[in-house]
Amino acid sequence: MTTAFYPGSFDPMTNGHLDVLVQALNVASSVIVAIGIHPGKTPLFSFEERAELIRRSLASTLPHKVGDISIVAFDNLVVDAARAHNATLLVRGLRDGTDLDYEMQMAGMNRQMAPDIQTLFLPAGTASRPITATLVRQIASMGGDISAFVPAAVLEALKAKSKA
Repeated sequence: MTTAFYPGSFDPMTNGHLDVLVQALNVASSVIVAIGIHPGKTPLFSFEERAELIRRSLASTLPHKVGDISIVAFDNLVVDAARAHNATLLVRGLRDGTDLDYEMQMAGMNRQMAPDIQTLFLPAGTASRPITATLVRQIASMGGDISAFVPAAVLEALKAKSKA
């Protein structure tokens, strides 16, 4: 059994995140989606809301795989959090060459700190390459249409937030 650790902020979950999660589930028997908690940042969605949106997004795409994920919070080094959850793969999505340059540096540092955890790069699909959670939040805050960038559950949650 291979356990993958997929860290990120997921604020909000995007179609790009979902694409990488689906790919990770094709490689590993289980995936731990790890939501990074940073005390200095105020997220749009709480940890609980993000966890629910991740579950609902996967359920709408691969309902039979929802039982293969778990969702945890972490506020320490990714490799330490992965090791604490007995993960042997660290999943990272790549959109472009800029991501690759940054992720290669991180993978090298992580390998030095935790040689027992392998980094697995998964390419974003063509449709999800330009998507970032930051851009989604910005577009949504200005009333733009983000339906092509996020799963339906996230779209619904963002609309509800804008009415609040």
